[in-house]
Amino acid sequence: MDNPNNSSSPTPELRRSLNLPLIVLYGLGTTIGGGIYVLVGRIAARAGMLAPLSFVGAALLISFTALTYAELSSRYPRCAGQAIYVEKGFGRKDLATLVGLLVILNGVVSSAALSDGFVGYFQTLLPVPTWLAIIGVTIVLGLLASWGISESVILASVITVIEVGGLLIIIWVGRDEFSTLAARSHELVPTFESSVWIGILSGSFLAFYAFIGFEDMVNVAEEIKNVEKTLPVAIILTLIITGLVYVAVSLVAVLSVAPQTLGESTAPLSLIYETKTKEDATLISIISIFAVLNGALIQIIMAARVLYGMSRNNMMPDGLKFLGDVHPRTQTPIKATFAIILLICILALGFSIEILAETTSLIILVIACLVNGALLRLKLTAPAHQTSAGLVVPIWIPALGMIVSFSFAAMVLVDLVKPFGG
Repeated sequence: MDNPNNSSSPTPELRRSLNLPLIVLYGLGTTIGGGIYVLVGRIAARAGMLAPLSFVGAALLISFTALTYAELSSRYPRCAGQAIYVEKGFGRKDLATLVGLLVILNGVVSSAALSDGFVGYFQTLLPVPTWLAIIGVTIVLGLLASWGISESVILASVITVIEVGGLLIIIWVGRDEFSTLAARSHELVPTFESSVWIGILSGSFLAFYAFIGFEDMVNVAEEIKNVEKTLPVAIILTLIITGLVYVAVSLVAVLSVAPQTLGESTAPLSLIYETKTKEDATLISIISIFAVLNGALIQIIMAARVLYGMSRNNMMPDGLKFLGDVHPRTQTPIKATFAIILLICILALGFSIEILAETTSLIILVIACLVNGALLRLKLTAPAHQTSAGLVVPIWIPALGMIVSFSFAAMVLVDLVKPFGG
């Protein structure tokens, strides 16, 4: 009598409760974060009136890696996605473990940086010690992430709607600028001068980071319904929606305010709002705070799932196998989540986030190189492998994804070592 019960009551697993709309909102929350509220000004400073083309270029460049993730997520729909992809592609568990740890580091450092960013805003409303604000907001976010995947993703989705709403407000208040497109079209068409294209490419390089985040979606694969079909579609939809919103916002931005003025502003979207409405931009500032908190929450969810997935897939030392436990009531990896919270607090309180965050950009691109390389190798060694519900992309997609990721990684590395070059 016990055997059937044992077979029907296995070790608690993650709950599959995310449908396509929820996972798309989750994806938008990871990509459309606080970055766009600042980056649009810096990109305008580099590309001028052609900033919208920089966003188009960045979307096209990152689409190769996004499609690579889409196919791999349909082949291996499991948590700790990047680590598993690399293990399957290269057959090396040590390399896969390294990738998993890099993904976790990325999530932890990003959350620590976002926590610091939140504190700066919060202290303008309520003066509290920095250490108390960091610990407090991090614990609250950890509790939300442990609450339940449906609950935490629904909350993140609500905040995502708010932050996307902030961008739509900017588009709405600047909507009259679209009527000037015909008269000003010559300003939005590039000439053949090399300096113009260098500016567009430089802007695309910066805009590239505004699209990063979709890769986090693969790390909640075990909580998605009909994952082989849903997740690839969600990744593609996330990239398309993000690209359309970014291009529209950047178009309104350069048509409303001179690009040089945008580049000098630390809050370019607030500047646009004030310029177009002649009103205080407190609303946009509050939405920016929501965007920062949402980014931190989603990074915590992602990093905890990778840590859980690595523990479940024997990529962690025996003494840390408990990190693969799932709480039977919440069906979330609570132990892994609070391990991540502890690391975030240590980084946010004890280290300079600026240098770590720039290094994380390099880490993301290194991971992208390896993931693209993994799919390329899989296609060469097992080209016939696919599922009936999966997505299969041409072999040149991961090849180009690897080239683009490597090129951007080299550019970031040059920037990192430049201060040491004299």
